[in-house]
Formats: sequence, C-alpha cells, structure tokens
Amino acid sequence: MGGHALVYGASGIIGWATVNALLNNYPTADAFDRVTALTNRPLSVEDSQWPASEKLTVVSGIDLLKGDQEALDRTVKERVPGAQTVSHVYFCAYIMDPEPEKEIEINVELLKRAVTVAENLSTAFSFVVIPTGVKTYGVHLIDQFPFKDKLPLREALPVIPEPFKSKLFYYPQIELLQQLSAGKPWTFADVIPDIVVGFVPNNNAYCLAQWLALYLSLYREINGEGVEVVFPGNAKSWTIKSNDSSQDLIAKFAIYASLHPEITAGERYNTSDKAEWTTWSVKWPIICQYFGLRGVEPPAQGSGPEPAAYIAQNKDKWFEIEKKYNLKSGTVGNERSLALVPNFLMNQFDFDRQVDLTKTHQAWGEAKEETDVQGAWWTAFDRFRAARIIP
Repeated sequence: MGGHALVYGASGIIGWATVNALLNNYPTADAFDRVTALTNRPLSVEDSQWPASEKLTVVSGIDLLKGDQEALDRTVKERVPGAQTVSHVYFCAYIMDPEPEKEIEINVELLKRAVTVAENLSTAFSFVVIPTGVKTYGVHLIDQFPFKDKLPLREALPVIPEPFKSKLFYYPQIELLQQLSAGKPWTFADVIPDIVVGFVPNNNAYCLAQWLALYLSLYREINGEGVEVVFPGNAKSWTIKSNDSSQDLIAKFAIYASLHPEITAGERYNTSDKAEWTTWSVKWPIICQYFGLRGVEPPAQGSGPEPAAYIAQNKDKWFEIEKKYNLKSGTVGNERSLALVPNFLMNQFDFDRQVDLTKTHQAWGEAKEETDVQGAWWTAFDRFRAARIIP
C-alpha cells in the first residue's frame, strides 16, 4: 500500500515541483497511491502542467486560518478524498507580512493547523517536510551576515544572533514541529535551499526564473536575437560564490527524506544542485543563451539594468507579445510581482554564501541526484514556454 501525500502550497515553486515529482513516480511508482495538492488560488490541472494521473486530487480555496481547528478538520475531511490515509505532509505554504512579528504569528499558525489536521484525521500520518531557506544562516542581513567567516555554510551552525533571530519565522516553525512531534509516531525534516530556480503556473512574487524569462523574452523581442544583455547586478555580485537550488532537486530530496525517517528525523539539510558552488559569471551567459542572447558582465561601477524596471517601462510591448504569440495574460503588471526581487537577489547579494552539501548527499546515498546551470534554468524556462507564459 503506497502513501498519501498532502502538499500545502502546491502552486508555489517547491510545492509545484513536489507534486510534479510524485506524479512522475519519484522515487517509485508504488511509493504513493494518492497525491492531494492544496492550493489557495484556483488551479486547473490543465494550467498546472502536471502530468495527468489518477493519483492526483487538486483542492483549491481551503483557508487554513478560517475558523477554529475543528472547522478546518471538518473542511479537509469533506474536501480531501481519503483524508484519513494521509501519510506525508509537504508544507510549502507561506504568507508574507512586512511586520516580522505578524509574519511569525501567521506562518506558525498556518503550520500548526496544517499538521494538526493530518494528526487528527489520519492514523497513517508519519512525516512532515518543511522547506525553510538560507535566511536561517542570516544571508538576508546582507552586510550583517553573521557567518562570512564560516563558509561553506553547514547545518550545524548556530542560530543567527539577536535582534535578528526573533524576526525570522523559521525558528519558531521548527520549534513548533519539535514540540508537536515529541513522543508521537510522526517526525519531520527541514530542507534549506538558496535561490530556488523553477516554474510556477500562476505567478509567484519570489520566482526569479519567471522574472528573467519575462525580461529576456521581452529584451529579445525589442532588440533582436544575438544582442548583448548586461548582467543586472554589479561587478561584486558577478563573481560571488553560491549554490542554486532547482525546484526538482529540492522536491526529490524532500520526498526521499520523508521516506527515510530512520536517517532524517528531526534533521535539517542544505538542498542545492551541486556540491560545487557557481557564480553569476558562469550562469548569466547560459541563462541568456536560452533566449538567443549574449549575456555579458556588468559595468565596473554601478549595476546593469533592472529587469523589473525594464518590464514596467515596456509593459505595452509585452501586451503586444502576448497577443502576437497567444500567451496567457496576467504575468506582467499584477500585484503578485515583487519588483524588488531581481534587484535584491542579483545585486544586493554581493558576498559569498556557498553551502556544504556533505550531509545531504550522505543522507541521499546512492539515490543522490545533481544538476547543472543549464539543467536547472533551462528546465524552468521550458516549463514557462510550455505553459504559454513566454513565447
């Protein structure tokens, strides 16, 4: 008898890839009999780009924060077929709030309710995977990044110092899982990606691959094939060491970890594409090549052009492209696009932050997979193209 995977936040970058990997029978066809994809916003199977599968149920519009736990349990029981058989929870849901205290409160409560549902409804419940991220090492603190001298970043590093620790929701989420699982038949693991490279079917404010797919498609349409595109960061960020995390690799390791609690229970794992770090100087030309463009280095002083600003300035041209190529509308000029994302990730992150994958690769053993720059980025772009989001 295979398991029943319940994926919260299934239309997000990691949630989408988790459902996709499960429906493509990772790690084996009989590992899971059912896959339930919970999405906040409506998502048709056709738009999702997931393979057709009898295993899949998509359930949209369950608000985890509405009513009390009892009401939520009832809703899930009514709307999720086989809710009493849920064995594995992949918690990829997140609600952003500019106020750290509020963000912590919301996201801890989301997790608490999501896990408690599984615990209350299913005797088969055995594992939760939660993706956090390298903010757990304080990389978002930029010039106050506390582990500059502790590279590569390892899972055994301590929590970041105050006052920053109390402003990050990852720690209370992990503490919650430790408390809830103590003495219970279920356990959990935490996967830690850096920049997640991947596809989303219906917009994601944090999806750098979507930003670059739109930007480079537009740039090529306006300027023609074969032209140079200057890297959107600065000379310092051009050469910094880091590890990208392809959505497929994160999903596969998350699933593998969930099926091997004897190794992974209560542990955290850096989850990236390759043990070797890479740089934008290597990645940018490969990314641009997909669009028939030539990626070149940034200016010696200052930064290259900002993708979000370029898209905003040329949005009428984008709407023409949508008509010309019969694309889906709604990716440009919507409130789900955070214009600061490309600038932050490619410009302000101008320090080394490579991670150590020893622990992850030991846990994964012979099933270990790796990918390269082209494997991660071109796969994402292929998916955006197949979904008619870019030409």
